[in-house]
This record gives sequence, structure tokens and C-alpha cells, in this order.
Amino acid sequence: MVIDIRELDADVEIVVPTAADMRDLGRRLASVLRRGDLVVLTGPLGSGKTTFVQGLGAGLGVRGEITSPTFVIARVHPSLTDGPALVHADAYRLGGRLEVDDLDLDASLADAVTVVEWGEGLVEGLAEDRLRVVIERDDGTNPDPTRVADEPRRVRVFGEGPRWQGVTLAAALRNADSR
Repeated sequence: MVIDIRELDADVEIVVPTAADMRDLGRRLASVLRRGDLVVLTGPLGSGKTTFVQGLGAGLGVRGEITSPTFVIARVHPSLTDGPALVHADAYRLGGRLEVDDLDLDASLADAVTVVEWGEGLVEGLAEDRLRVVIERDDGTNPDPTRVADEPRRVRVFGEGPRWQGVTLAAALRNADSR
């Protein structure tokens, strides 16, 4: 799959044409993740957050079908490859940081890759280092959940904290394509 990857200072912007490409982007990003990484996903309903995590899970080689954890709040997907587990959480129904604290995400943070949908403003206290992934329509507006899933998306990836200093995300995502 060909995805348009643009470097923006230390950040990356990717134009993702289809749902299959969104999964591929998640698979590519998995190649730079390691135990202890926190990924905060932002985007409106229907933007492709869970589709992205499906690719991430495939790239990490974890067990279980990746589905939206909106109603169960969090799922743990153990590794099938001796890599990190994937903790997939959804903060959409949570009322604030206190309810996020009740999830005990920090208990598994060191041993897993933790991905939190709708986590912006709620989970930053879990780790000094985090990767923020923001998904919106390619024209800069929010995707419409009533429209076709294969409308183009623009995904911006920001590394925050010392862990991501010196990591060239664009090169890592391009190199993951050749694997």
C-alpha cells in the first residue's frame, strides 16, 4: 500500500486513502513501538481509530480480535510473539481523570503498548513519553460517521517526551513498508 507520508518538523502527517491503508499505517507504526509506550488516539466517531488499532495489533502480533472497547472500556491482547501485549482502552464514556485512574492502566504500562482512544486530556499523566495520533478528514474537517469508511483521512503523529526525541517517525514508517 502506498501512503503519502510528510515530515512536519518532528511530527509526521500521513494521508490515508482507505480503511485498509489505515490498518497498514497501524501495522507500520507498530514497528517503532516497544513495551511501556503510550499511544493517545484522537478523532471523532467513525474516524478510523479502532481500524488503526487493528493494524497496530497485527503489527505487534497480539492475540484476539481488535474491536472497539467503548462498552468494556479496556481490553488486553497478549502477545503471540514474545513482544509486548496491547492494552486497548476507550475513554469515550469516562467522565474524567478519576475514572481513568480506576482503570489502573499504569499497572500494565511498563509491560505493554497501551493505546487509549478518546484519551486526550485524560491520560497524559500516565507517562512523560507518549505518541499522539490525531485523525481527521483529509480536508481538515472531521470525518462523517454516516459516510463511506474509505474517504481519505489525514493522520498526524506527534512524539512527546524524551523517548521520542531523535526518533524520525517518517523514516520509520517508510522503512516499515519494505519489511
